[in-house]
Amino acid sequence: MYKDILWNDGWQFCLTENGTLTVESADKEKFTDVEVPHDWLIGDTRDLYRSGDGWYRKSFTVTDEMLAGRFFVCFDGVYMDCTVYVNKKPAGDWKYGYSSFSFDITDYLDKGENTIYVLVRYKAPNSRWYSGAGIYRNVRLKIRNNEYIKENGVYISPRVENGVWNVYIEAEKNGGDKLIHTIVSADGEEIGSAEGMNCAIRVNDPKLWDIYEGNLYTLKSILYKGTEIIDVSENRFGFRTTEFDPQRGFVINGRSEKMHGVCMHHDLGALGAAMNEAALRRQLEILKSFGVNAVRTSHNMPARELVAMCEEMGILLDSECFDMWENAKTEYDYARFFPEWYKTDVAAWVRRDRNSPAVVMWSIGNEIGDTHASPRGLEVAKMLKEAVLEHDPKGNAICTIASNYMPWENAQKVADYLKQGGYNYAEHLYNEHHEKHPDWFIYGSETSSAVRSRGVYHLPASADILTHDDLQCSDMGNS
Repeated sequence: MYKDILWNDGWQFCLTENGTLTVESADKEKFTDVEVPHDWLIGDTRDLYRSGDGWYRKSFTVTDEMLAGRFFVCFDGVYMDCTVYVNKKPAGDWKYGYSSFSFDITDYLDKGENTIYVLVRYKAPNSRWYSGAGIYRNVRLKIRNNEYIKENGVYISPRVENGVWNVYIEAEKNGGDKLIHTIVSADGEEIGSAEGMNCAIRVNDPKLWDIYEGNLYTLKSILYKGTEIIDVSENRFGFRTTEFDPQRGFVINGRSEKMHGVCMHHDLGALGAAMNEAALRRQLEILKSFGVNAVRTSHNMPARELVAMCEEMGILLDSECFDMWENAKTEYDYARFFPEWYKTDVAAWVRRDRNSPAVVMWSIGNEIGDTHASPRGLEVAKMLKEAVLEHDPKGNAICTIASNYMPWENAQKVADYLKQGGYNYAEHLYNEHHEKHPDWFIYGSETSSAVRSRGVYHLPASADILTHDDLQCSDMGNS
């Protein structure tokens, strides 16, 4: 018994003031039917940042046969600070709004009807951009036998050695007997297999994943109990080499290429933050038509759909995790939880996407004031890189940072430790720093931005003022 179910249907929603309801009293309120993914903030454009507690609930039926296995409820993203209850019993907490997570809810289930509740505590301000609020990404229910392949537990590292590709595989499972891995091409051909928790498959002349060439393969991992198949895990990957050479620049499959990148926030404009695959694909197709070949996920962990589309379209990803570390940028942002939760969130971030050929960089932060304020910034950078390498030890992607503090010493020490540094609005430093630090890979992580209020014009056009007295930004390009 193993199946994955898209679990977006049948949810109901209720919005209340912060702290006014408990799970015991929640059913006294009026709930309305909603579609998940759901962003409740976009429903009232006159009050886009209203604090509140969002309550979600969903009822489902469990049979005796189903209770013989394990149930995992998986959330791709809940913004933010949530608690999941099953039959009014707490099943788990999750703080960050951008990392994926799952809970084993088996022990909270009863035969017959069950109800899951999700409490989302949204307190503003918590972000420097529009965040949305609620269960804004997909939900899945995974039903497994008691012995199974662990979630995100298959790590794939293709390496070319002496002209031959070896696909190194590390797997994690809970019970079971033999574990067999088979590589399957896009047209369904099986091109190699191996058995074990740590093994390798040799592949001759695969199609390379490259910019605008989304050549993908699937590793199908099958767990047996005796001769019975008890679990199957399928993971996409690609064959490509990358180098970040301080002299040659970015090198993919042996040739130097310019990254023509954009920084993308996670929202979909007027549609809000709720995941919509058609809208996201439209964005990427328009960007690709402009010549874009790289995306930086500013400034948070991306939706799995974005990663999948970039894999298919041959677009490089600089996957970014945090906009703040220990020092807050807004009153209720993730800095409240960072010290206790960063390892958990980095694990969720890296383990989910470490097999993706599109992901070439793990950016551990954006414009982090901690790296400028004191030597503690370097200490935290080391902590984060160590956490990344714990889950991507073979370096499928490099560890980097995006900084607007590069003119100053403490941030430069972080760049010297990482050896890869993204410069925000600091093009004037490229040549100077390249000469001083010839071992650094220097790139422009953020080089321009425009903030404009449509149809609002402030004179003189030469006056460079971000926000005027009317709280609007001039549409003349002088903001």
